[in-house]
Amino acid sequence: MGFEREIEMIKVNRKLYPCSTSLAMAFIGGKWKTAILSHLKDREKRYHELRKEMPTVTERTLSLQLKQLEDDSLVSRKVIIRKPPLKVVYKLTPFGESIIPIIDAITEWGNKIAMDKGEIIRI
Repeated sequence: MGFEREIEMIKVNRKLYPCSTSLAMAFIGGKWKTAILSHLKDREKRYHELRKEMPTVTERTLSLQLKQLEDDSLVSRKVIIRKPPLKVVYKLTPFGESIIPIIDAITEWGNKIAMDKGEIIRI
């Protein structure tokens, strides 16, 4: 005869989260999602532009992360049908744009860490 404790969870898209922090991290967590969002903050870009700006990401990872960001409504994918080849561009949705002030703050903090504790290596 113990105490039954009611636990509150957050449900979004049929998934349960224990807190709003874990919910937010489900949308932007991982090594590349925030980088992708940051690279899209100023304008729409083609896949190969993103790949060029992030040379250490693998093609498979970039494709998967873009797909997840699209599934989560942070990024839109538009196919422009012209004479071959097709043109596919990615851009932030209004929902994706809402994270940019936070990404900018994280970038600023990362720059401070780099200056205080690291060094810049040119490759």
